[in-house]
Amino acid sequence: MIESVLLGTLAGIVLAGAFGVVSTRSVVYATIFLLFTLVGVSVIFLVLLTEFLALVQLLIYGGAISIVLLFAIMLTRAPEQSHVEDNSQRPLAAVAAAAMFGLLAVSALFTPWKELESGADPGEGFITLSESLFSNFVVPFEIASLVLLVAMVGTVILTRTRNTEQ
Repeated sequence: MIESVLLGTLAGIVLAGAFGVVSTRSVVYATIFLLFTLVGVSVIFLVLLTEFLALVQLLIYGGAISIVLLFAIMLTRAPEQSHVEDNSQRPLAAVAAAAMFGLLAVSALFTPWKELESGADPGEGFITLSESLFSNFVVPFEIASLVLLVAMVGTVILTRTRNTEQ
């Protein structure tokens, strides 16, 4: 019972941070809300006794991704756009988001989840995942990281070029 209350409270905190990400107009505040959300997810993993996932979530997503976003914001020197008015497509986006949430909720509720058999090792799935990731999927994983790095460098170069032309 107490675990359910704790997980519900943590989920509420994570959802509040996620709402802050999409509702703020400041990119810096959105990044801080994102960090808040990712740390909350890490705490949820910790409560679920998946220490490895909590550590990965905290170090990679909470630390590295947030720092990269803040550096990209600082490097591009993008001015705050407080004069931008609401987009006319906001109601359509809200409907699309609600439809996507409904689809994900229905699929999560009606998926026949596999339960862990009694006496089975809960870490066995992680061992299989790690062996697969570090043997079969090393090259695609590294290609994806290289593409993300090239995209970030390209963004910085394009922004610097535009700033020097103005």
